[in-house]
Amino acid sequence: MNLSFYIARRYLLGKKSQNAINIISGISILGVTVGTMALVIVLSVFNGFDSVVKSLFNSFDPDIKISATQGKTFSSDPGLNDAIRALPGVEALSEVLEENVLLLYGDKQHIATIKGVDEYFRDVSGLDSMVYDGSMKLKDENRSYAVVGQGVAYSLRVGLSFINPLFVYTIDRTAKVNMAQPEESIRRDFIYPSGIFAIEQQYDSRYVVCPIEFVRELLTYPNENTFLEIKLDPTYSADQVQKQIMDMAGDSYQVKNREQQNALFYRVMKSEKWAIFLILTFILIIASFNIIGSLSMLIIDKKNDIVTLRNMGAPNKLIGRIFLVEGWLISLVGSVIGIFLGTLISWVQQRFGVIKLSGSGTFVIDAYPVQIEIPDILLVWVTVLVIGWIAARYPVRQISRKYLLSLDREGIV
Repeated sequence: MNLSFYIARRYLLGKKSQNAINIISGISILGVTVGTMALVIVLSVFNGFDSVVKSLFNSFDPDIKISATQGKTFSSDPGLNDAIRALPGVEALSEVLEENVLLLYGDKQHIATIKGVDEYFRDVSGLDSMVYDGSMKLKDENRSYAVVGQGVAYSLRVGLSFINPLFVYTIDRTAKVNMAQPEESIRRDFIYPSGIFAIEQQYDSRYVVCPIEFVRELLTYPNENTFLEIKLDPTYSADQVQKQIMDMAGDSYQVKNREQQNALFYRVMKSEKWAIFLILTFILIIASFNIIGSLSMLIIDKKNDIVTLRNMGAPNKLIGRIFLVEGWLISLVGSVIGIFLGTLISWVQQRFGVIKLSGSGTFVIDAYPVQIEIPDILLVWVTVLVIGWIAARYPVRQISRKYLLSLDREGIV
């Protein structure tokens, strides 16, 4: 066993001449433990919220979305669609046509985006799992139905009685605007709501989903699409499949994965996570200052041991390394205990949902979500050990050096 580690371990576990040193050493370990535990728990909770929000987005946003490089719409290309469907890793492809419209229900009005989808949309999207009232029925024989977002339904006071229709207004792109009779440039149709979905506010207050044939007829588009939405097989590499689709589609199309579709959201989530990590790391640095006081008093307490080691021929480097390892052991013990407790608490919350969210009983979750990730735990552990090593170097380099030099001046060899 390394001599410096052996002596440092004895100093950490052994009894000191002054009880205050034991207390300060215990406080040092406790500070590192609490700081490490807080890092593990907060990062796990943040990962949980991140996972919940992403899962909500995933129920509406496709794995891959294809749009035109120029212009809002593009003509449907059955050959391209079939070629993409035949690619390994592609499970389903759906044609989508979107447009901003004015909705009228009773005497209520609301600006929304109508999203026309084909029969393959159920295979691409998980929207049907987010319908909490009514059903995900879009067609029944020759009649079209709409599934509206919760925010849209609230603004319009939409009911699912199939008595009052939902009127949809849009500008007739084929007609010339007549200022004397502007109503002639307006196209109108109606559809009955069949269900209400709830995902997230930016979707709930914006979207109405209905058959693509209804939207094409309303907008006088014979076979245009706004997007092609694709669901991938999770066992295949998403990046590789995306590259194959890009090569097949050419420069006329933009091919975006889910992260690129919500680039701002993903950047904000990553930034928030690292900001939280840095804030808690600064708190941990402050807690590690106790190591400086603990080592300073230990050096003074072990004055006779230092003299004995010097008389036995121990070099200054060995003596300094003993106290450096002592400080690092404090961080090691505190970090191990902190990681164990933080992981245990996170697992209990993840498994049993002990701590509830205020206003529990909501549609999505009722307890704080937690997701333990091994890379985060390893990052926390390395960070704590590095901070502990740096904190231990200061008193060793400053105090022990001055003390050892004073011994040299006194002629103690």
